[in-house]
Amino acid sequence: MGDVAKDLTAGTVGGAAQLIVGHPFDTIKVKLQSQPTPPPGQPPKFAGAMDAVKQTLAAEGPRGLYKGMGAPLATVAAFNALLFTVRGQMEAVLRSEPGAPLTVNQQVIAGAGAGVAVSFLACPTELIKCRLQAQSALASAAPAATAAAAAAPVGGGAATATVAAAKYGGPIDVAKHVLRSEGGVGGLFKGLGPTLAREVPGNALMFGVYEAIKQYLSGGQDTSSLGRGSLVVAGGLAGASFWGSVYPTDVVKSVIQVDDYKNPKYSGSMDAFRKILAADGVKGLYKGFGPAMARSVPANAACFLAYEVTRSALG
Repeated sequence: MGDVAKDLTAGTVGGAAQLIVGHPFDTIKVKLQSQPTPPPGQPPKFAGAMDAVKQTLAAEGPRGLYKGMGAPLATVAAFNALLFTVRGQMEAVLRSEPGAPLTVNQQVIAGAGAGVAVSFLACPTELIKCRLQAQSALASAAPAATAAAAAAPVGGGAATATVAAAKYGGPIDVAKHVLRSEGGVGGLFKGLGPTLAREVPGNALMFGVYEAIKQYLSGGQDTSSLGRGSLVVAGGLAGASFWGSVYPTDVVKSVIQVDDYKNPKYSGSMDAFRKILAADGVKGLYKGFGPAMARSVPANAACFLAYEVTRSALG
């Protein structure tokens, strides 16, 4: 079995482990990110992460936490397979000689290259996922949005009400809707800018931190002999470094991807960034940060562990 096939297989297994552990946290993150700013004097729909969990369980049961999982489950395997395969190929290019371990700086470069490649897969997948995850939050906010629409500037509150009315039956339904009425294939790549701004520096840092922690835990020895506990620690902290460094770009990406096509609230990434800051201050750029960080540690620990175990089992 060649290195590409091994990376593809191990990346697929790692991606599945990451999704099963992390998806409920991700659902809560998107619900918090996409809830509209309430009218003056009104409380937001969700008071925080735990309130969002309680409301989701009460309204939709445990299945509500796994909403929108169809699209990422179909592609998370491909996403991680691509991420680890491109990283593996970048490692091969950067190595001074076959089998030589890479420095932390070389892992940073390999991670950045992998981030560019996966952005083109992540963008349409996450657009579909975010629409499905956000629609229940947006739908219940529709009455407030409609009431606020009269007082709001053109394209403001009315946009939220329009999105709220759009009900999707599932991932394929979202894709069909976007292809038919939101500019064809280009519509699926709405939010590509902030996706690249998240994936490139995020993966550069994640793989750099992962390598640095593995080297630290091995005491400068060969990192391939590290136990599973050490891999869990390195993977968990690497995941936390990803989200800790690029979170505001993810918030911008989410609001752009769930924005209404006909009456957009945002004209682009910088406009969304400025409007979020104006409406909610810096904390608006960190909506859903708690569940994202709570997810990143166990989900990435599971992903890296599953990848390493599968990769070594394949020889």
